[in-house]
Formats: sequence, structure tokens, C-alpha cells
Amino acid sequence: MYYLNKKKSTKIFGLLIFYFWFFFFLGIGVIFLIFYSAYKGHLGALPSTKDIENPTMEVGSEVYDTNGVLLGKFFSENRTLITYKKLPKNLVNALISKEDIRFKHHSGIDIKSLLRAIFSLGKKGGGSTISQQLAKLLFTGKSAKNKWQRIHQKLLEWVMAIELEKRYTKEEIITMYYNKFDFLYNAKGIETAALTYFNKTASELDLGECAILVGMLENPSFYNPRLYPIRTKNQRNLVLFQMKKYNFLNKNIYEKELEKPVQINFKLQRKNFELSTYYGDFLKKEIQEELDNYEKRTGKKLSLYSSGLKIYTSIDIRMQNYAEKSVKQHLSKLQILFNNSQKKNKNAPFLNITKEKTNRIILSAVHRTQLYQDLKQKGMTEEQIIKIFKKPQNTKLFTWKGTKEVLISPWDFIRYQKSIIQAGLLSIEPSTGYIKAWVGGIDFNYFQYDHVSKTQRQVGSIFKPILYAAAISELHYSPCTKISNEKFHLGKWSPRNSNGRYGGFLTLKDGLALSVNTISARLISKMTPKPVINLAKKMGIKSIIPENPSIALGSADLTLYEMTGSFNTFTNKGFYSKPTMLVRIEDKYGKLIKDHIDFSSRRQVFSEEVAYVMIKLMQGVVQYGTAKRLNKYNHLFFGNVAGKTGTTNENSDGWFIGMIPNLTTGVWVGWEDRFSHFENIKLGQGANMALPIWAYYMNNLYKDSNLVYHEQFIFQKPENFHLDNCIEEEYKHSNESNESNESNESNESNESNESNEDEKNKDLKNIIETDNFLNKEEDNIKKNDE
Repeated sequence: MYYLNKKKSTKIFGLLIFYFWFFFFLGIGVIFLIFYSAYKGHLGALPSTKDIENPTMEVGSEVYDTNGVLLGKFFSENRTLITYKKLPKNLVNALISKEDIRFKHHSGIDIKSLLRAIFSLGKKGGGSTISQQLAKLLFTGKSAKNKWQRIHQKLLEWVMAIELEKRYTKEEIITMYYNKFDFLYNAKGIETAALTYFNKTASELDLGECAILVGMLENPSFYNPRLYPIRTKNQRNLVLFQMKKYNFLNKNIYEKELEKPVQINFKLQRKNFELSTYYGDFLKKEIQEELDNYEKRTGKKLSLYSSGLKIYTSIDIRMQNYAEKSVKQHLSKLQILFNNSQKKNKNAPFLNITKEKTNRIILSAVHRTQLYQDLKQKGMTEEQIIKIFKKPQNTKLFTWKGTKEVLISPWDFIRYQKSIIQAGLLSIEPSTGYIKAWVGGIDFNYFQYDHVSKTQRQVGSIFKPILYAAAISELHYSPCTKISNEKFHLGKWSPRNSNGRYGGFLTLKDGLALSVNTISARLISKMTPKPVINLAKKMGIKSIIPENPSIALGSADLTLYEMTGSFNTFTNKGFYSKPTMLVRIEDKYGKLIKDHIDFSSRRQVFSEEVAYVMIKLMQGVVQYGTAKRLNKYNHLFFGNVAGKTGTTNENSDGWFIGMIPNLTTGVWVGWEDRFSHFENIKLGQGANMALPIWAYYMNNLYKDSNLVYHEQFIFQKPENFHLDNCIEEEYKHSNESNESNESNESNESNESNESNEDEKNKDLKNIIETDNFLNKEEDNIKKNDE
């Protein structure tokens, strides 16, 4: 009986052993089959070999100035790649201690950690290796909420972890992991995270900071050091404990670090192009054209926002800073004068328009706001929306002394914005067309619209040099050619000289220097507008120029970019070079994508002789003409400076383009709306609104010994070229006062008030003669306000 029972027990035990091993190997077989199926892609698409070998690591493009100074970035993800050598040792050790202590010994899957996670149901930590976590970041993404979908994701992560281990070293896997992880606040990657949370590079992180960032890897939102310092400290200490446990820290260092508080130096990294944002759109367009050409040549597609390009521009950050400083220096004073002039204007800042038209202007601006679009989308009526726009709320205002928070309605805020004087400045290197400085506005935080390439405004007398160049080329006139200064009529068009003086004859040289309208009118009537427009087009102006005689006085609406580029043709000996700022592009491996000056747009518009004659004519503008006041800013400008001022109808726009042998710089000053302007021409002319900015800017360039702008450069005369006597002789115009010369700027053909400007403004006798007046006036106004 005993024997039978023993035999029966042995049989049962044998069956149990059999079934155990059967199901054990069956389970292994099933797991192997599932794993094999996942590996082959039967359980879902796997990344291609190309994707594995070139994992997606979106890195923004860095933009540098001409001296290699970082200006900013273009990016969709704010990420800066870092190499393994730049990772602090503590950062590597903390990661391995906390996440995967056997990282250096497994091949993507840690069986021991996996079994521990399974048997403890995850209570003793997950089983994911660093390789698996990287696979998740690169390929599977956010964890699925559905249990079976998450199991499927895990299988794919196992497969991809093994594939990553086959192709990359352990150091490369750690580096990729740190570069890929999102630490919140648009801080993609460890380098940007270090800058965001501690305002230092990753290589500068200390032990505690390394532990904080490694602690965030488990759950960056939950262990956010900015929001949850206590929770973060506990997590940091856990990381430190793991480092001590695995002998990466000794007991003394560990205990000292435990007591330290969590300290961060949070600095949100900007999402946009970080510096000089006004030229961002222009630069992006230039870059994209080159990338499109590269794709056509090679079939390789590169992205400005994610391919890690290095972009080198012609911008000189020193000149850029000087330009911005000069704009602020002058306009902050000019704003005081404008505000003071508007104190008795009930319709401020608008002049010479009805209140009904004022409301239409503001309403049009309202319709362009995001607030209006949002309210409209919610189904609100126009009446309801306007009611909201007229309700006061706390708002941050731009002032020349900084941000000011006030209680103001959006409606009045728009009106206020239209009272602020705006400006644009563009500086170009003649021989290459390279842009050295670009100021598109006064403050990008408040006014995003670019006044260099986008704003089309009436150009006034700044257009006259193009007219004169056409006359010299087409009619073969010389600077000494005499033109009648009698009153002129062409049909109903009767342009007037703003000083009200007529009669006799003036040379071409004097006609341009003094900006005499009757001379320009006779030139256009002799040539007709067509050849003048054709010449303007050859000089780079693409905007529409109406075929009308009034273009001789600057009635066309053009951009500062176009006008400065066209004037650069004079400085560049008759050759037009399209203004550009893109110098070189490298991919993330340092391979050149673009490294040459594009001469395809370079063309000869007129001879070197014509260009030189025009330079000499415009030197007359500076020496005794409408830009004579330049002498009040720096006497060294004389002899090597040519230029032209411009003023438009009702003083809405002030222009000045000045040239030295190796730099052409244009300045525009005006308001967002044409109906905001100075009432009298003494304040509103280009010589007062724009010219001082150029003078301040050039003074700064001349004083900087590290730059190449100084009075020793002269305009080179063409070989074997002889100027007319009227150019060579000394300029003497003692009978012409500086005031009357500078007032002869408006392109208004029938503005009778200009002819009586001197009589109407006797009480303004001492106004705006020098920059010293501006300073005194500013002080007086401040005292009155106090």
C-alpha cells in the first residue's frame, strides 16, 4: 500500500515537474515569439534603420554676427546639443545610480531589474533601462493610458533599446538621453535646462544641481524645483542616497549635501529670435531661399528650426548697438517736443483731420487686434466689442524711460501708441551689399512692425538724387548745367518752392543742394517719368512708382530698405548690390551649405563717373544745402560725407541717407499713422527728425577704434576724370540761410503755407537750430511738468 502511494505521489510530482517546465518553456517561447514578432514589426511599425541611426533630435539654428558673437536662435524646440565630454561626472553618475546601475553591463534590457519590477508590481521601481527610456523619448513617446497599449509600447521599447545598443556606445546613449529630455519651460535638453533653472551651462553644474535635474527625469512636473522646492529636495536627496549607496559619493559629502536648501536661479529662455528681432523675417527669408537651393542641388532637406544650423550674418553687434542707442538718444528728446506741441490739440495726436476720420483710423486699428478677433469669435456684436475696448484696464505702456503701468482703455491705448514717434535705420557696406545694422523700430516688445523693409512711406526729396542721376545719364547734363528757377506749370501741376523764391537760373549742383522743386519739375518734364522709373528699378526699387511727374518731388511710397539700397549704388561706383545679411550657413556637422557672396544681383546701373558726380552733388547737400546742420554734430564729417534729406507732405515723414566711402546709412522717422506729425516744418523736416540720428550713429562709429570708419577715407575719383569747375570751386552761399535751405524739403506741390513759413514762425526763431536746443527744451518742459 505504501509502495503504491509512493509510486502515485512520484507520478504526480513528475507530472507537476513536466507541466512546470512545459509552461515555463512555453512562456519563454511565447515571450520569444512576441519579442520576435515585435522585432520584425508584426506588432506595429518600427522605426527604419535610417531613423535609428539618425534619431530625431530637433536643434534650433544659431545665428552669429560678423565677429562670431551669438545673436540668437531660430527653433521649434529650444535645445542646444552637448557632447559627453561636457557632461559633469556627477551628472553621469547620478543618472546611472538613480535609473540604471547595471547600465554599463547590459545590452539594452536589464533582466534582473525587469523581474524585480514584475514580481513587486512596480513597487520597487520600474525595470526600464536608460536605453529603454531613450527609446521611449525617441520613438514611442508619451505612455499610453490603456494597459494593453502600454504593454505594446514596452515591447517596442525593448526592441529599440537593443537596436540602440547595437549602434551606439554607452557614452553616446547617455548624451542622447540628456540632449533629448524635456525639462519643462521650453528647456529641451540638459544644456538649456541648466541655463533655465540655474543660469549656467551644464558643465558648470555642482553636485546638488546635478541631483535636482536627475530627480526631474522621473517626473519633471511633479518634481519641478520652481513650484515644489520641498518635494524637489526630497527627490534630490534620494538621488544623493543612491549615489552614496553605489559608492559614487562618500559619507561626508553626502551628509553635507543633504542639509543644503534647494536653490535655483530661474531664467526663462526666450522662444523667439533672441536679438535684433526686427530683421528676423528678412533673414529667415534669405536663409530659406538658400536651403531650398541646397535641396534642389543635393536632394537633402534641412530645416531652419530643427537642423542645428550655424548661420553667420554680416550684422556687426557693435554697430547694431550704436544704431539702437542713437535712435533712442534723439527720439526720446523729439518725443518731448511732440508731446508739448500737442497739449492744446483736442484731437491729439492727429492734425488736420476730423474727429470722424480719427474714429475710423482707431476703429481700423481695433479690427486688427487679437483681442477683437477673439471677441468676434465668441459671437459678440460690434457694439459689445467696442464697449469692452472703451473700458479701462491695467495696461503696460511704452515710454522712453521704460515700461509704465496705467489704467487705460484699449481704445485709448491704441491712440496713445499712435502718438509715439517711430524710426528705422539701415546701414550697408557698399562693395558687398552686406547689412551691418538694422533697426526696424524703437522697441520690439511693444512695436513689432518693421519700418525698414515693410513700411512704405512717401519719400519726399530723398528721391531727387535718382532724378538727377537720370538727367545726367539721359540728358548728359553736367553739374554746371543751368536750369530756370521761374515758376513752373505742367497742366494743373504747379510745384512751389517752399521758401517762396523764384527767378533766375540755378546750376544742377545748387538745385539738388538746396532741394529746389522747380528745378526737379523741369527735369522730369524734359525726360518724362519713364526713364526715371526705369533707373529706379535698376537701382533696386521694386515697389510701384506711379508714372506721374510728381515723383520728381518724391510722391511715391517706398521702403527704407529700397531707398538705402538704391543710394548705395552711388557709393558703390555705379554698381547695385542687393542688400543682404546672410554670409554663411553650416550644418550641424560643420559642412558648408552656403559660403559665398551672391553676385547674381550685382549689376552696373550707370558709370563710375556718373556715380562720382552724384556723390559730389550730394556733398554739396551736406556742405551748404539742406543737410548743412550736420556740421553742428561733428565738423570731421565734412569732406568725406555725401547725403540727402527728405520731408513729406505735412511733415509726416523725415528722411536722411548719408554716405561715407565705406558705409551707406539710411534713416526714416515718422509715426504709425501719417496724420500724426509736427505742425511746422522746422520741427518736422528730415534735417531735424532723421539727420541727428545719423550724426549720433556716425559719431559712435568714428570714436570706436575697433571699427573701420573714420575721416581718413575719401571718395575715390575715377582715373582721368575731370570735374566741372562749378564742382571744384569752393562752395560759397553766404546769402542763403541755413533755415531757408533746410525748409525747402516738402514734396507738396501746392502748399501755400510753406511759402510763408518764415513769416508764420518768427516766434520759433531759435527752435531746433542745434541739438543743444533740444536738451534745453527738454529741461524746460520737465520743469514745467513738475
